[in-house]
Amino acid sequence: LFYRVQRVSPLAKQVLEGGADGGFANIDKNPSDMKWKVLESNKNRVVHHIDKIENFQNLNCPIVRFRSSLKGPCVGEKFAGFIMHLDERKRWDTQIADVDEIYPVYDLATANLAMGMGRYGDCTRLGVGYCQTKSNVVVSPREQLTLCGIQEFECGSTLIWGTEMEEWHNHLLPEGERHPRAKSHLFCTTLVPTGPDSFDVEYVLQLEIGGKIPTFLTTPIVTQTVKDLFNHAKGIFGGKGGEIERFIEEKKERQAALAERSLLMTP
Repeated sequence: LFYRVQRVSPLAKQVLEGGADGGFANIDKNPSDMKWKVLESNKNRVVHHIDKIENFQNLNCPIVRFRSSLKGPCVGEKFAGFIMHLDERKRWDTQIADVDEIYPVYDLATANLAMGMGRYGDCTRLGVGYCQTKSNVVVSPREQLTLCGIQEFECGSTLIWGTEMEEWHNHLLPEGERHPRAKSHLFCTTLVPTGPDSFDVEYVLQLEIGGKIPTFLTTPIVTQTVKDLFNHAKGIFGGKGGEIERFIEEKKERQAALAERSLLMTP
């Protein structure tokens, strides 16, 4: 998985290889032989660069890459919450019906051991999640079953990743009406601090909508949805309502309480 992530995300590659100087200014400008087609490029926009590869890995759907540079503290856990928590997701995604981490992994120490103890950063969250979207003028409701995780790094960077579970895992789906499966063949979001109050974000997604809907109809919908995410993130990380400051303070309190609990349990 992380090999595939590095192939399509130069920012993730930079972090996973331990690059000292972070951000888009220092990424490999010509990685491998992959031929990306530029869809949009405007440094004045929130999402300042979008490119894609059609039919990536012969999966009949494109992989699309989005780049943004935001003001504010680089707090990957907060950004992940925009995607993984239903109440947060509803604030920017009008199509979302349900998001739930149905099978969380609590033994992260074992998970980190399996990942090579720091080779891919520190895994701070891991589990199987369920997602359901509403219908729109192009697509009927869809559902997904995805293995997702969050990797945090000492440099302050964060890698949020996900990949779709296989059809033979359908027994893990929650009870209720079934919908056609959409599949995130690969998803990763990399956040890298570029200063004390700024960071770069690279968001990569290969989403197979399912059915026989042509990608020229679905790709614009996916693109606009991701833009809505970044517009929301810009406001929150920029200080809107003091939300990011409260989140950081609450996180410090949680970490302090956990450290105290660990100390009390030490023989």
